[in-house]
Amino acid sequence: MLEKVAQLWKVKDIRNRLIFVLSLLVVFRLAAHIPVPGVDQEALRNFFESNQVLGLLNLFSGGAMANFSIVMLGISPYITANIIFQLLTMIIPKLEEIQREGEAGRAKINQWQRYLTIPLAAMSAYGMITLLSKQGQGIINITSPLQWASTIITITAGTIFLMWLGELISEKNVGNGISMIIFAGIIARYPTQMQQTFATFDTTQIITLIVFVAIALATIAGVILITQGQRNIPVSYAKRIRGNKMYGGVSTHLPLRVNQAGVIPIIFAISLILIPPMVAQWFINSGGWLGTLANTVVNLFNNQVFYTGIYFVMVVAFTYFYTAVIFHPDQIADNLQKQGGFVPGIRPGRNTAEFLSYTSSRILLTGALFLGIIAVLPNIVQSATSISTFAIGGTSLLIIVSVVIETVKQIESQLIMRDYEGF
Repeated sequence: MLEKVAQLWKVKDIRNRLIFVLSLLVVFRLAAHIPVPGVDQEALRNFFESNQVLGLLNLFSGGAMANFSIVMLGISPYITANIIFQLLTMIIPKLEEIQREGEAGRAKINQWQRYLTIPLAAMSAYGMITLLSKQGQGIINITSPLQWASTIITITAGTIFLMWLGELISEKNVGNGISMIIFAGIIARYPTQMQQTFATFDTTQIITLIVFVAIALATIAGVILITQGQRNIPVSYAKRIRGNKMYGGVSTHLPLRVNQAGVIPIIFAISLILIPPMVAQWFINSGGWLGTLANTVVNLFNNQVFYTGIYFVMVVAFTYFYTAVIFHPDQIADNLQKQGGFVPGIRPGRNTAEFLSYTSSRILLTGALFLGIIAVLPNIVQSATSISTFAIGGTSLLIIVSVVIETVKQIESQLIMRDYEGF
């Protein structure tokens, strides 16, 4: 491992790219600590610590939301815009045609996603300011229309700034920029959590700590196993003769990943599970039946058993839904047939599509249950070990492992392209 790292720094081009990417990530972390004026930081942190649901949003922002920084929304509005366009591509045939135009079509859709990110970021900023204003704890002091406008514009600009940083990182081909920004935000939280854990550690908790470490290592191994796991469907290509040359006649495989959806189902579930308690927070101080209903909803979602159960079910359901969005067995079967490929023992066309759909649904159960367990793992571990200062975030580990694997693959491909001696 150390030898490979040393080899990386010997290649000037890759070394400069890595330094550039690391510099941009440092800029992101600096921006995450620049607060928006008019906020009581201490009251804001206490509020986020007491609100489990908002803590999930704070995770993806790398703590920037708890600081109410200029990049408090992180890259979430851009991810939401991306998901919206993926769903619209299924519904609107024109978008599907544009997507099939290749690089030019994808560039056009990416530009529309950037435009959609701006109103989504502005609405998210408005909603968060309104939510904090309704708490009555002196968290935020923004009263005049000019203050509202300037704050919303600042937060929206912060999101656009992060989107630009992500695209700059992606251009260097050493990892996906958006994923690396989320990755940097998650990693930045771990040193503080570890410090708090060891500061409050008691020697009588040694067994608990050992169990905690064992669960953490098992979680990392499980994430790697599921992330890399795939079912290889054998595919053969018929021989074709053109002129005096023969083409085809080779055998390969079609990989079906166990976790085709990635972390998108978790993001879907988080987005929906946030809506009821956030809306209820706006009316919690209202009188009559409305205030009673709002208090009931907030208390219900603060109940660990209910919250964990509904979260798990939603993640599993969205895993099936999103896989159906991105995996099209009919198109795959049609492309194989056009290229002269077939699955041994399966007739081309409709039979191949049914076989791929059946196989995918079987392995998808494992991926869906895995994502569900990963999502609720922090709650289970905290209840079992009573260690609340450091959480084994299954979602964060899934993101970290995925980003590291993708980045390593891209860097290795850069080395292979150069084909230096000894590499």
